[in-house]
Amino acid sequence: MFQSFDTTAEPQFGAERVAQLRDKLAALEIDGFLVPRADEYQGEYVPESAERLAWITGFTGSAGVALIMAEQAIVFVDGRYTTQLKEQVDGNVFIGGDLIGEPPHKWLAAHAPDGFRLGIDPWLHTSAEVTKLQKALAAKNGSVAFLSRNPLDEIWQGRPAEPMGKVAIQYDNEAGELATAKIKKIADGLPQFGAQAVVLTDPSSVAWAFNIRGADVPHTPHPLARAIIFADGGAEIFLDEKKTGAEQRAYLGQMAKQLPPADFVSRLEVTARDGGAIMLDPDLAPYILYGLITESGGTVVSGDDPARMPRATKNSIEIEGSTKAHLQDGAAMVEYLYWLDSQTPESITEIDAVKALEACRASVGQRMQNPLKDISFDTISGAGENAAIIHYRVTYATNRRFKSGEMFLVDSGGQYVNGTTDITRTVAIGAVPVEQKRFFTLVLKGMIAISTARFPKGTRGVDLDPLARIALWKAGADYGHGTGHGVGSYLSVHEGPQRISRAAMQELLPGMILSNEPGYYRPGAFGIRIENLVHVQAAEMIGGGDRPMLGFATLTWCPIDRRLILPDLMTGEELDWLNAYHAETRGKLLPLIDDEKIRDWLRQATAPVCLE
Repeated sequence: MFQSFDTTAEPQFGAERVAQLRDKLAALEIDGFLVPRADEYQGEYVPESAERLAWITGFTGSAGVALIMAEQAIVFVDGRYTTQLKEQVDGNVFIGGDLIGEPPHKWLAAHAPDGFRLGIDPWLHTSAEVTKLQKALAAKNGSVAFLSRNPLDEIWQGRPAEPMGKVAIQYDNEAGELATAKIKKIADGLPQFGAQAVVLTDPSSVAWAFNIRGADVPHTPHPLARAIIFADGGAEIFLDEKKTGAEQRAYLGQMAKQLPPADFVSRLEVTARDGGAIMLDPDLAPYILYGLITESGGTVVSGDDPARMPRATKNSIEIEGSTKAHLQDGAAMVEYLYWLDSQTPESITEIDAVKALEACRASVGQRMQNPLKDISFDTISGAGENAAIIHYRVTYATNRRFKSGEMFLVDSGGQYVNGTTDITRTVAIGAVPVEQKRFFTLVLKGMIAISTARFPKGTRGVDLDPLARIALWKAGADYGHGTGHGVGSYLSVHEGPQRISRAAMQELLPGMILSNEPGYYRPGAFGIRIENLVHVQAAEMIGGGDRPMLGFATLTWCPIDRRLILPDLMTGEELDWLNAYHAETRGKLLPLIDDEKIRDWLRQATAPVCLE
């Protein structure tokens, strides 16, 4: 089993733990303390030893931060998690905050009393975050106190040990480029920034640059590691030897010195001596590194993580690998959806559905000799009203049985050595009301709009986001999340800087993989999301046009539930796309499926949809 249905959070202890933390804050003479979801590596997925936000609040979402003060405690989350927050935290202890509209620095600017002193752990916040906090508090004659020891860690009894997941080599036939070549490109680029070295603080960047993968955190196959790459081509990787065998150590030894993580601070200080100029990404690097460098006599060069953009723009080998991984994943999804359709609704639960999907992915992976390494995130398995919780995570406490006449939303993905997948399908359980079908069709229209978009060079995600929403907007509806996120190559299922959202300012470039996932959610009633992964590529010249265009190539192949579509709401062009997509899905997946009953189900599920 890859997914656990227990949670590490214990909301029933929230009041007691907050009281203990407040005692610590009083002793430190600080007025508030921030508890972010992020760990020392600023990752979305963190090991159990870094689940601080869940431990203190009970909230288990992948984005959030708590502000603990003497008389008030606020948990800031975005629109994906507002319903989940209400269900997971003790409302007598915590209130909800808006992570997007009024994040902590804006809340402090508006509400903090004069002279407010905010404590933070400088390993858990980036320079960009700290700058915003300092500016907000300066206007209140307040300040940010950088704590040498995290007061929450001091009260966390039974805190899990740090992970020691084994490291594997990502060989060239999957990576598409030698690690030595990647490191050389990074090193050769440093002089133009006036930097003698760069610190890679993002474990996914370290994994990508050194062509390694790890098992330290759930569902994201990177090792918790940092690296320093020097302008002269030298490199140091800070990775515990317990995570590597003889083969991995010999491999890394060809391009870098492998040093214990405990040596990182001292090596950074040595590098900074005598005015060493060291490059850090202010959006990724922990704030403490800035002080370590300047206090050692060095200077900080602010710049983007040099591995981030080449990691986002996949090479042809990575795209080919992702294409194959998605075909395999599509076959597993078809077997799963056939199983789901074969069940009596009341006989299965949301947890049953998760277990069945993992079993299908594992079975198909074994058959195709490309094993499922892990799921790419905890499966969102929401029936009926639970589907309205955008990032719902089923537990033993929330598990419910399916009922006829409702919809079921399943958002899931797999980690394979040749690619990372992420797919959402919303399916009918019995006869679904027409109103729900109407919103399903509106969401589908948005997904098709992104799939068929053509756009010139320089287009950003923010420019395309309205295409996915316009059908819903015209119906007086919307959804509270971005339309698409970047996806890694056997790395994080949520990768930047590419996105499709109202705040996505990154230009979309060939090779970028993104999700395309509009939705609609009616709290307490139902939820809908349809998601494919796509990658940016040069589009065919448009007849009569005079500018080259980019477009999206589809990676995900799996039927979209025809039973939920109202054809009269769709244009001829949209129906043409849907029928062509289903025909291609059928053609690509039938050869991968042996069971004739499942093959027949696929033929029916991909039959043409026509206007009545």
